[in-house]
Amino acid sequence: MKKTIHGLLALLLLAALVIGSIGCSQSEDFGKAATAESRLRVATTTSLYDTGLWTYLEPKFEKEYNVQLDVYYAGSGQAIEYGKRGDVDVLTIHDKPNELKFISDNYGVGRVPFAYNYFMIVGPESDPAGIKNMTPEDAFKRLYESGSGKFISRGDNSGTHSKEKAIWKAAGHADYAAVKSAGSAAGWYLDAGSGMGPTLQKASELSAYTLTDAGTFLAYKSDLQLVPIVDQGAILLNVYSAIVCTKSTSQDMAQNMVTFLTSPEIQELIGKYGVKDYGLQLFTPCAGNEPAS
Repeated sequence: MKKTIHGLLALLLLAALVIGSIGCSQSEDFGKAATAESRLRVATTTSLYDTGLWTYLEPKFEKEYNVQLDVYYAGSGQAIEYGKRGDVDVLTIHDKPNELKFISDNYGVGRVPFAYNYFMIVGPESDPAGIKNMTPEDAFKRLYESGSGKFISRGDNSGTHSKEKAIWKAAGHADYAAVKSAGSAAGWYLDAGSGMGPTLQKASELSAYTLTDAGTFLAYKSDLQLVPIVDQGAILLNVYSAIVCTKSTSQDMAQNMVTFLTSPEIQELIGKYGVKDYGLQLFTPCAGNEPAS
């Protein structure tokens, strides 16, 4: 049975677990097949799910540690909220500024990078705004000033959405709300309010630009009418990290997840993942080391 759960469904399941626990023992909370000690809850970003990486790694972790893994996928912002509430034990996300705040607010125990790739701006091959090979910052300036090409935003407080805001700021538009308001009024800025895969599909349907991580784009590329337009620039670095949640009820097993993701065997598998199918590396392993941009 597929145990990876998305967005609203994840919230409903978590609520059901809480409601079902009233008047029940701990073993009843989790069913007879698994207790709190024999399962681990991970909140992950949609890009790690959309690429299929978690589907690939999940059974390997379960077999090695004899534990049931429940993977809840959502934008990094929502994953962080799960961690704050104590709904999950581990985060695997890509939003460094908010990760550091999560830890400084005592919700997380350390931040361990385990892989990285890069963001890119993709769009129709015709490139109506004429931004090809610009820096990300100049490309966003052109999109804002010309209004000659539609831009689809994740709009979901994900790590990708946070990166988009950082690029707008670096492009001289620190007031993101003003960018969104002006662009929406002019008709060139649209919110998808969804994960990376659906956002890419929407951008393809509308012949629009969007910001995406390279891994998800490669995984969806064959079904899209989009090409890389801007893929160079230090600001595009995209680092995935694992964080043990302070409120985890399975601290030891949560730490096992960090050890697993940074182990030589799994790092090698992460580095090779997708190469056979897509001809390119989706993720570069970094084994606990912060990559230089």
